[in-house]
Amino acid sequence: MLISISIVIYWPQKQRLYETLRSLGVALKFLKALISETGNQLCSILRLVDNGSDLSKRDYCEALANSDVEIIVLSGHGNVGYGQGHNLAIAGVQSQYHLVLNPDVRIDKNALWRAIHFFNNHVDIGLVTPLILDDEGNLQHLCRQYPTVADLLLRGFIPEPLKKHFYSRLARYEMHDALGGYNIVWDPLIVSGCFMLFRTDVFKKLHGFDSRYFLYFEDYDLSLRTHAVTRIAYVPSVRIVHYGGRATRKGFKHIRMFALSAFKFFNRFGWKWL
Repeated sequence: MLISISIVIYWPQKQRLYETLRSLGVALKFLKALISETGNQLCSILRLVDNGSDLSKRDYCEALANSDVEIIVLSGHGNVGYGQGHNLAIAGVQSQYHLVLNPDVRIDKNALWRAIHFFNNHVDIGLVTPLILDDEGNLQHLCRQYPTVADLLLRGFIPEPLKKHFYSRLARYEMHDALGGYNIVWDPLIVSGCFMLFRTDVFKKLHGFDSRYFLYFEDYDLSLRTHAVTRIAYVPSVRIVHYGGRATRKGFKHIRMFALSAFKFFNRFGWKWL
């Protein structure tokens, strides 16, 4: 099997999820067409982990019509959290590459092809992260330096009009200089969990996400652990659109989960305050 994909959902916006699945299907069809020109077959599987929804398998199949991807829905386990959901999906999968994907992402049709082509030309790379745009076409700076507590507070809680006074600090944290152009960035310290394309053996060697994080910071943790076993590359020719919002915009429950996960992250990797 060339590629496996896992998506974890919890009462998703149905239209957003449909767009994600439809774009995934288009990208897989594009990948299949190019691979078939070499005389090879594309075999792919999607494991959709349902932590809670009222959707049926028919909903998923309609969005992925004619994409020739095998769809397996894992449900009935309750809401086990984001990282643990992906860990359930990877169990028993035998593939060359595994894509961790959010349900609020639109993939460019050539994104998977370009990422796999990059892997084929860089055998030392174990994880590819893409150029990420928002729904208005603006670059999202989701590669990060190691955070301080001050960085997180400024980015998440300070009113927008005041952020200009801390622009240089936040720009450093969000790697604006490195991500401003269209060059490959080798070994960014922390990358986003909304689209992580791994060599599957690397993802399994890391035992996937740390299940102690229910939501938030699981991608920070996994990024840092990945550097211990392989290299990471930010590849701007691989493009996606990400519709996700910040925790602070989602209410007190998400702020509380964000703070709890941040506490676990800093306890494990070291506190930096300022």
